[in-house]
Amino acid sequence: MKVILRLIAQRIGVSLITLLIVSAVVFFIANLLPGDAAQEMLGQSATPEAVAELREAYGLNDPPPVRYAKWLGGLLSGDAGVSLANDRPVDALIGERLSKSLLLAGFTAVLAVPFAMALGIVSAMYSGSRIDKAVNIFTLSMVAVPEFLLATILVLIFAVELNWLPSLSYIPRDATAYDYFRAFAMPVVTLCIVLSAQMARLTRAAVVEQLSQPYVEMALLKGATLSRAVLRHALPNAVGPIVNAIALSLSYLLGGVVIVEVIFNYPGVASLMVDAVTNRDMPLLQACAMLFCVGYLILVLIADISAIVANPKLRKGG
Repeated sequence: MKVILRLIAQRIGVSLITLLIVSAVVFFIANLLPGDAAQEMLGQSATPEAVAELREAYGLNDPPPVRYAKWLGGLLSGDAGVSLANDRPVDALIGERLSKSLLLAGFTAVLAVPFAMALGIVSAMYSGSRIDKAVNIFTLSMVAVPEFLLATILVLIFAVELNWLPSLSYIPRDATAYDYFRAFAMPVVTLCIVLSAQMARLTRAAVVEQLSQPYVEMALLKGATLSRAVLRHALPNAVGPIVNAIALSLSYLLGGVVIVEVIFNYPGVASLMVDAVTNRDMPLLQACAMLFCVGYLILVLIADISAIVANPKLRKGG
């Protein structure tokens, strides 16, 4: 147990150091974007004096290291600053959108995880068969297709040609279950297809490895059916690698959701970050980027911890 706790503490320490490095990279890259935030706020007709006054008011004239130190100190104290484009606290803007992004990710995970696990387990059970080859072709094809292309194809088919679903994900205040279904259908399907493909391949690899172990062969020799050998013997021992695969695959949502929210005009954090780039709203852009980084590191940390718990070599410090 002490070895496991020490390894987990090391992973957490590495994650914190990574987050610090990422914060510096995010800040300085964001400030390399062309354009002037003050000029964007006031418009092209603003006088140089007005622009200079606004830059001074928001501390934009301070040297980059000073602004980085202030921004990082604010993040550590729970203050992400004020949006330059909206003149509102960044925390409030993100809070309004975060629940919507989490809802989209939640629906995707609820559908993708069971489907991907079933697909990966069936493919592993019939490894080398036509079923396995068909699943491999499907998953490889879906992994190779970019999210924006898949989303565009769905819009052309279901929104333009068939007119079954709206091309934009709009949820009214008094939305019914049917409204939610129509708004989430295409974004969730887009994310599910690519996410399930990645997860199914990783799940298949974990189960195939267990099926090649002597204890599974012994169970089959004693008369156990293939499904029983998989469900009762192989699958419990593959839980660690499968959880690792799920956590790593779900981290994809943090990148894929950016493209999906923009294409379907979904009002989440990702589309808010894209708006921040357009408006040169550095505090908002930096906060959104850090939020995605934190989410990704948490999922990777979960994957690392599951690998530690499931792997005897790691538990022994190997």
